[in-house]
Amino acid sequence: MKKNRTKKANRAITRTAAMLLAASVLFTGCGSSPEQGTGSTSGTGGKTTKIPLTNAEIERRIMLAGDAYDGLYVEDDFTNFGARSKGVQYNGTLVMESEACEDAGVGASCVRIPDADRGAPVDWNTENYNLIKESGFLSVATSPFSTFGADVDTATYTNLRRRIFEGDEEFGISDSAIRVEEMINYFHYDYEAPREGDKFGVTTALTPCPWNKDTLLLRVGVKAEEIQPQEGSNIVFLIDTSGSMFSHDKLPLAQKAFNLLTDNLSEKDSISIVTYAGSETVVLEGANGSQKEKIKAAINSLEAGGGTYGEAGIKKAYEIAEKYFVKGGNNRIILATDGDLNVGISSEADLIKLVEEKRETGVFLSCLGFGTGNYQDSKMEALADYGNGNYSYIDCTAEASRVLQDELWSTLYTVAKDVKFQVEFNPEQVKGYRLIGYENREMAAEDFANDSKDGGEVGSGQTVTVLYEIVPSDSAYNVPEVASRYGNSGVDTVEAADAMNSDELLAVNIRYKEPDASDSKLLTCPVTRDMLSEEMDADTSFAAGVAEFGMLLRKSEYSGTASYQEIYDRLKVIPGVTDDNFKTEFLYMVKKVSE
Repeated sequence: MKKNRTKKANRAITRTAAMLLAASVLFTGCGSSPEQGTGSTSGTGGKTTKIPLTNAEIERRIMLAGDAYDGLYVEDDFTNFGARSKGVQYNGTLVMESEACEDAGVGASCVRIPDADRGAPVDWNTENYNLIKESGFLSVATSPFSTFGADVDTATYTNLRRRIFEGDEEFGISDSAIRVEEMINYFHYDYEAPREGDKFGVTTALTPCPWNKDTLLLRVGVKAEEIQPQEGSNIVFLIDTSGSMFSHDKLPLAQKAFNLLTDNLSEKDSISIVTYAGSETVVLEGANGSQKEKIKAAINSLEAGGGTYGEAGIKKAYEIAEKYFVKGGNNRIILATDGDLNVGISSEADLIKLVEEKRETGVFLSCLGFGTGNYQDSKMEALADYGNGNYSYIDCTAEASRVLQDELWSTLYTVAKDVKFQVEFNPEQVKGYRLIGYENREMAAEDFANDSKDGGEVGSGQTVTVLYEIVPSDSAYNVPEVASRYGNSGVDTVEAADAMNSDELLAVNIRYKEPDASDSKLLTCPVTRDMLSEEMDADTSFAAGVAEFGMLLRKSEYSGTASYQEIYDRLKVIPGVTDDNFKTEFLYMVKKVSE
């Protein structure tokens, strides 16, 4: 349906005003956020009194945060982006009508649909996601170890946000596209920083589960050390300029994203640009990071058109990255695409094999996803996972700014690779458990100590949040068990017997490697019953609310008493939650879905 341009302009003005007003409300002071737990403050003589926010003020802030995003997914003028097109076809139908060409103002470069073909159906629903089967409860007697690779990807959350704000009744996204751990890990939490000499700080919390009265909720929060590469960065922008990238939310948005990243470069950085369509092209090679105008001019010159020869582009990007490799520095390819590779190697299995071989060069591969309709999430996730990188979905300019400006080094600089978790449960204290999310990161228990097995990568200052629903030994909750002829204890040392008979519920084990190392290090943190708190702290409550939201959207059989209204009511009164724009926006999403 053709959009009304006056309405679009009005929405843009309203959105801008809302964002400015939200900024004035939520981020006050000299470059810092208001103190957590405050509403407003007053006082004399140097004394400050905290004034809790009224419900009306909380609701106002939530609506402002929503208004700031609502409408971002309406197609803007092509002239606002600087991208041009040579013309694109989907299933044999050109994408732009005559009036749209004239409105876009791109002149002769816009290919018009013949009048006879206008209104021809186009199948936009070719998005692809790997199947995810939600994890259920496991018996500690038969499965005492829970092992999985770390995950700091956030693509699920922003992809889902796009669908919700577009207003699709079913949000146009399959259950398998909702990876709960990526939703949880999108947000910032107040975790303990690593002590000097340590790679990670670990925070644990144990509380009653808000959606199941017979279980406990364990939160494990890990925060990586925060450092920047001293030797500079060697970065290759690998940009898909094929025909499938012709859309306001694809190549034009990718150009905006890379322009934002360019603003953060320094003279220590080396930048190259490789594009691929029908063939690969080296647009820029080895430019100094201080040459910002040169880099931006190369980015803004890109056009969309042709096939998608991703294999050639990936190989060329690694070749350029190896040529300018910085020993002891940050060497990374950033791939921007909708994942629709259709020339050369295009199967997920073959792409995995390719990047697995290339990652041995010491160059990491991160992915930025764009667009809708034909988005290939499964390929994007696989490329980032096996390329030792991370995966983000860019749904709007604000998200590009978050990923490539506000959290630049978390996105670009890996401080620990092959990070794995293994939680070992004490059968004397716990009879069952369920890991929430991470279904596609699960590993065999034996792979935890096997340094040849790949884990996840964690960037500078990044946090990883893990939630477990735990069934204590005295709970009435029934966990299916399997009888063993030979017994299941496996206790064969005095130390193991002592641990089993102690008040330890479990032990959290973390293995990781330094970015240039081949041998892993081990960190162990026991969790005891006396750590149980009847009240959830702010971080646990919010993370639990995000998990509940994901479970409800997936129609999980384990969502228990969870409801959108309960999530909304509980989270909106967390002290300081509306001081965080992203968390306030999440509350708006919950409210929008519940209506």
